[in-house]
Amino acid sequence: MKTILVANRGEIACRVIQAAKDEGYQTVAVYSQADADSPFVDMADRAVALDGNAASETYLDIGLIIEAARSSGADAIHPGYGFLSENAEFASACAEAKITFIGPSPSAIDIMGNKGTAKRLMIEAGVPCIPGFEAPNASDDELLVAAVDVGFPLMVKAAAGGGGRGMRLVETIEGLASAISSARLESLNAFSSEEVILERAFVGARHIEIQIAADQNGNVVHLAERDCSVQRRHQKVIEEAPSTCLTEALRSSMGEAAILAAKAVSYVGVGTVEFLLDEDGQFYFLEMNTRLQVEHPVTECVTGIDLVSLQFSIAEGGALPLSQDEVTLKGHAIEVRIYAEDPSQSFRPQTGAVLMYEAPYGNGIRVDSGIRQSSEISPYYDAMIAKLIAWGDTRDVARRRLVNALRGTTVLGLTTNKAFLLQLLEHPDFVSGSATTAMIDDAVLDRAAQFAVPTIDELSLAAVTLHAGRGQLANWSNAEPMLRREVFEHAGERSVVQLLSTTSGFGVTVGDESRRIAVKAVANGRLEYILEGVSSTLAYALVDDQLSIDFGSKTLLLTRATYEPPVSADAAGSGEIMASTEGKVTALLVEEGDLVVKDQPLVIVEAMKMEHRHLADGDGRVVRAHVAVDQQVKNRQLLMTVELDGEEVTS
Repeated sequence: MKTILVANRGEIACRVIQAAKDEGYQTVAVYSQADADSPFVDMADRAVALDGNAASETYLDIGLIIEAARSSGADAIHPGYGFLSENAEFASACAEAKITFIGPSPSAIDIMGNKGTAKRLMIEAGVPCIPGFEAPNASDDELLVAAVDVGFPLMVKAAAGGGGRGMRLVETIEGLASAISSARLESLNAFSSEEVILERAFVGARHIEIQIAADQNGNVVHLAERDCSVQRRHQKVIEEAPSTCLTEALRSSMGEAAILAAKAVSYVGVGTVEFLLDEDGQFYFLEMNTRLQVEHPVTECVTGIDLVSLQFSIAEGGALPLSQDEVTLKGHAIEVRIYAEDPSQSFRPQTGAVLMYEAPYGNGIRVDSGIRQSSEISPYYDAMIAKLIAWGDTRDVARRRLVNALRGTTVLGLTTNKAFLLQLLEHPDFVSGSATTAMIDDAVLDRAAQFAVPTIDELSLAAVTLHAGRGQLANWSNAEPMLRREVFEHAGERSVVQLLSTTSGFGVTVGDESRRIAVKAVANGRLEYILEGVSSTLAYALVDDQLSIDFGSKTLLLTRATYEPPVSADAAGSGEIMASTEGKVTALLVEEGDLVVKDQPLVIVEAMKMEHRHLADGDGRVVRAHVAVDQQVKNRQLLMTVELDGEEVTS
């Protein structure tokens, strides 16, 4: 291999390109129009533009990627993760074009890409599997009959794909039929397959995955485990290595099972075998990911092995650099994923410009990022901004370093999950190392929503920042105090702040509470202040009436509504259904003339792999749909007009 094309984007493209450069390879990036100004494009030696934005017309177009490799002179392709990384057709197309695919064989991808097929093979190979039912293309009636033998609670799972899509937890047989129907539909839309399987559900289990590496000579080793138990809707949120619940004996047993699984498909490359570990210490095969994982950095931190460089070596026919006995673990590593999403609004993806981005640094800190200041977070792809990893001699050290690093990470201009991650890292179950897949429950989510509400201190500092940041400190009067009134809107709620500026600072009142704040300095998006005798610093960005402000443990996005008309608490809906995010319309659930009731779903918009249902804000009749299926829409774009009962609407 001489020149490697990276068929991906964002932080993983940056990661692979840097590793390739470190190994002396030439690199090629491919990019969509939305990614034209992204850091990974600048990092590569050459870059090929893909005409379009949607993943289906760019990063998922096999013909375009192969042609980009030919035109740029690339003789190898690294698929990263996601997109085409587990696509057997793409691996075959690379072979036909005489381009080295840095990954496993098409047959291994194909077998492990279907949960039913993979599970049947694992059972034959003697790998422990979750009790269930995985007949090929089973009908609804077959599934309903089989569920009685599987037992409840159980999981309905899409046989194809992953990422939590097409998965439903079913507590009783009464909910099974609808769960099968909705899982099939979601799987069909996401993976072009309606096939589902059934598995017994283990609520509160640990999610353990084993990293394996296999060369072209038949040698396979495991590089120990990662604990990915902290999940939300079957999506990993925090990953760490090693796991706090594995003994050396259990680690060895799970590692041997993972090696057995890899050998069953003659696996070549780097991959991950995922298991569930129940309360009794029994483990069961879940699936195999035939690619690099998002969370691979924690394994690199504790083993000292660069997994991407290892992929390059294996692809060129190199032998594994170490035997199983030579694999050792040092210290502990934890990773979190920073997303552009709002946890207080059901983790709704956020889009827009990054007005300030500052990554943390320090001993044991690693940041894998694909953005920079002024980057645009678009609705076309996954909402992940960066991965933050901390290593320490012990788990406690790693966790504390990660907490401090998160507090030192600044992303302004849009809402992120930073505060939510901090809450999880300081949750008693995580601190003790006892977290299971059930840790993020309704109570945790409720606390996250409450934490997102601005406090008195935060509103007070926001008002001071607004005036200090706009240079209004110069308007202070030596003769008499100046009283100002500001109104901030956050998540649909408004707060009134009274601000009294004097020669000695600010007196701020919110409701019945008051604060005294002195400003020490304002420069380069930083405000140094003294609040009730305590000095600190915050970061902020101010664009028009949008104030984005980072307090360290929390970031707020506030709208200045000082000069907008007041809104009554019991105001009726407008009947104008606006898009809650940028995205693509995937379904219109009603037609013009239909009668609808309040909170009835009307339109579905998909953004960053998530569906957002837009509901009627009152009873009435659909007057007009302003958009069509597959249409790309902007945030706050008018989707549908409903004539509410008692009103007349002309449109």
